[in-house]
Amino acid sequence: MASTWYTKALEGMLSAYLNSVTVKAVMIDTAQYTFSASHQFRSSVPAGAQVGTPQTLANKTFTNGVFNADDSVFPAVPAGPPLGAVLGYIDTGNATTDAIVFYYDESADFPVTPDGGNINAIWDAAGIASLVNT
Repeated sequence: MASTWYTKALEGMLSAYLNSVTVKAVMIDTAQYTFSASHQFRSSVPAGAQVGTPQTLANKTFTNGVFNADDSVFPAVPAGPPLGAVLGYIDTGNATTDAIVFYYDESADFPVTPDGGNINAIWDAAGIASLVNT
């Protein structure tokens, strides 16, 4: 067997950490940004690809290896090209130190074309993201 982490240990560490910081989410124009697991900070994402006002995630949970939070509303998202994902990050107030936490593009609501109104991010019933032991 290969060495691995225990899921509950990771869950506990991540839960304690994520509940001690502000996690925000921003809509992403996927025509301007391509996901890369090697990206670490929000500054890796072109500013033009980050659309609308970032929203703070409320009531964050980490249960059975799954990260979740209340659904989010992105208010008055400017009309423009289709948006295909949401990027979650730890807000430090500086894009060069805002650590990227998740990339969410699994919603049936994506892509969505903003028209100047609100966009609801309804997280999947199974959660936003889950731990995976490799």
